[in-house]
Amino acid sequence: MMKKSISILCLMVILTTCKGGKTNNTKSSVPANPADYAKTITQEELKTLLYKYASDEFEGRNTGEKGQKMAVEYLKSQYKSMGIGTPYSGDDYFQEVPLQKPSVAVAEVSINGKTYDAFTNHIILILSKSLDINTSDVVYVGHGIDDENYSDYKDIDVKGKVVLAKSGEPKDTNGNYVTSGDTEDTKWTNGRQSLSSKRNAAQENGAKAMLYFDSALFSRYAPFYQRQSESGFSGRLSLKSDSGDFAFMMINEDMAKAIHVTVNEDSSVKNLKTSLSIKAERKAEEVMSENVVAFIKGSEKPDEILVISAHLDHEGIKNGEVYNGADDDGSGTVAILEIAEAFQQAVKDGHQPKRSILFLHVTGEEKGLLGSRYYTDMDPIFPLENTVADLNIDMIGRIDPKRKEGDRNYVYLIGSDKLSKELHELSEEVNKKYTNVELDYTYNDENDPNRYYYRSDHYNFVKNNIPVIFYFNGTHDDYHKPSDTPDKIEYDLLENRTRLVFHTAWEVANRDNRVVVD
Repeated sequence: MMKKSISILCLMVILTTCKGGKTNNTKSSVPANPADYAKTITQEELKTLLYKYASDEFEGRNTGEKGQKMAVEYLKSQYKSMGIGTPYSGDDYFQEVPLQKPSVAVAEVSINGKTYDAFTNHIILILSKSLDINTSDVVYVGHGIDDENYSDYKDIDVKGKVVLAKSGEPKDTNGNYVTSGDTEDTKWTNGRQSLSSKRNAAQENGAKAMLYFDSALFSRYAPFYQRQSESGFSGRLSLKSDSGDFAFMMINEDMAKAIHVTVNEDSSVKNLKTSLSIKAERKAEEVMSENVVAFIKGSEKPDEILVISAHLDHEGIKNGEVYNGADDDGSGTVAILEIAEAFQQAVKDGHQPKRSILFLHVTGEEKGLLGSRYYTDMDPIFPLENTVADLNIDMIGRIDPKRKEGDRNYVYLIGSDKLSKELHELSEEVNKKYTNVELDYTYNDENDPNRYYYRSDHYNFVKNNIPVIFYFNGTHDDYHKPSDTPDKIEYDLLENRTRLVFHTAWEVANRDNRVVVD
């Protein structure tokens, strides 16, 4: 990356405090002006970086494949050229993320002596280990919801048992969903999101397996899984041993009624006496991927960590076409590089941040937020209790065509006020002072039907009670298509949005007290 002079004064500081091009760690007596360092973030450099990163050369950066390996090496080379180190020893910028690519498992199932066929009556969505269940005790958990406002698990023990749950969510006498109190779909009612929500609820309550009854989803999923099985296609990537000792199956109405004949009408939780046998074998191919981590150590509070994150992966090559992922999330990736360079220039000028900053490029976001989940749930490089905030950047280079009103110089902010009012107010003040981006909170709603609050890497920090801001421009016609190319990026907007993240990071890293979690 090109290095830019920012002012005659700063050049004098560099010349008098640096020797042989090495970073000067002596604190400057001249107060730092973050606006000077924000100016080092330019659309010209962002464009140069993105045309490289989102080129055909990187083959769409599919997790675990050649293009993704090239991408992480490229990011490593950028940090080394900037003189930014790593939290590991030597020049190891990679946090290895062990993944697995499971084959489509096929189960043998019988209920009260009658056989039920794979793909006609049931499919396996998750199988962590080979399965051999013979039981006469199945727990019916109604809709399988476990929420602070309503829970099907509150009065029953499901540890080590098989649970049966059905789709949907109850409503109160006013026609509002019981978990939210309004008519908007929630994470318990919204299609694929309800799958993960109800699966997680069963796992967290200790169930060994879940049978999930959803006729509409089953009719869509079963043919797809059957084609995968017949072609020998390996299923979706997951974290190695991610699901623990757990099986998750989707079943049709015939099988659900065989277990509980009044399943459609009855939502009351109960133990069912039925003879159930399930056998299945799990096979998986191991895949190794990498998060890229670079690190600037804080001068006064080095144990307090600010994370700035973006995902480095995309969709790869499909049907011979490269899915370049310029906006998703090449834009966030190169934004972090420019932010890191700006902070490193400040360090060279004697303005080391008070808190440490971890620049975190995560893998496997497109496969289910895998890299960030590995960082937060399995191998946090720094203790999560020391992490003051996560500023997550995912798609900040385009304009949402559905946004008909407002300034083109906008960005959607999601999550800024969910865990820390102070972080939200800080963000607003910094923007007003430095960048004047129109901050749009349209999608800052946990019940937003698009579910954006749950769909990018910041959410794995949210789960761990860490304040976040998610920066996002919205989707567009090129989202997850080979046409998401660098020539369509609005580089002036990318520059200003990147500067906004930098100024917010500067304030979080240098304020006297860490942001307060509400």
